[in-house]
Amino acid sequence: MTEYRHEYKYRIDARQKAVLQLRAQGVLERDSHAGADGEYLIRSLYFDSPDDDCFYENENGVDPREKYRIRFYNCDASRISLECKAKTRGMTRKTACPITPDQCRWFMAGEIPEPERDVSPEQAAMFMQMRQKSLRPVVIVQYTRMPFVCDAGNVRVTFDDAITSSNDIAGFLQPEIPLRSVLGTGESILEVKWDELLPSYIREQIGLDSLQWTSFSKYYLCRKYNSCGGVRV
Repeated sequence: MTEYRHEYKYRIDARQKAVLQLRAQGVLERDSHAGADGEYLIRSLYFDSPDDDCFYENENGVDPREKYRIRFYNCDASRISLECKAKTRGMTRKTACPITPDQCRWFMAGEIPEPERDVSPEQAAMFMQMRQKSLRPVVIVQYTRMPFVCDAGNVRVTFDDAITSSNDIAGFLQPEIPLRSVLGTGESILEVKWDELLPSYIREQIGLDSLQWTSFSKYYLCRKYNSCGGVRV
C-alpha cells in the first residue's frame, strides 16, 4: 500500500518562480518523464457526489477526506489512470490504477463500469467506493508541470503553470478542448512533497521557510471559479 507523504503548496508569482526554479536546479534532478523543455502536460477529470461532498469537505477543511480523478499526460490517451487522493492530518496518499479508454468513456458518461477480470484489488476497491458514493464527473483541470526530484527523502518539487478548467467533459480525451485560466497572470503553484524527512539543504536552498503555505486545491479552485461565473478567486 502507498504510504502517506508530506505535501506543501505555495502560490507564487512570476518573479518568485524564476528564482525558485534556479535554486531547485542547483540541488535537484530533472524528472526523467519530462520533455525536452523540462515539462509535461497534465489533464484530470474530477468526480464528486450529487451533493458536492468533495467540494464542501475541501472548503471546510474536513479531515480525513478523499477525492477521485482520472488522469493522463501530454494528451496521450493510451495510458490513463484512475486515482484516489486521500488526505489526513496534513499527509496525503495517492492510489492509482490503469483503466482502458473504454472504461474512461463510461466514467465520462457518469457510469461506473464493472471491473474487468483479473482486476487489481486497488481498482476493484476504487470502483466500488465510487459506486457507493454515486460519484459523477464534474470538471476538467489541465496544467503544465515542471518537476524536480531527489532520491534522498523521495523529494518531489514541482512548478505548476497555466492552470485551466473546462466543463467539456465529453471532450476529455480529445487533444483540444475549450479551457479557461483560473489563476492571475504570472501566478504558479509550487508543490513540495517528501516521505519522512525533507533534507535541510533542500529546504534551505529553496527557502521554504520564507514562503507562505496555502491549502490550495486545483479541483476546489476550478469548481469555485465555475460557480462564480468565471471570476478568479
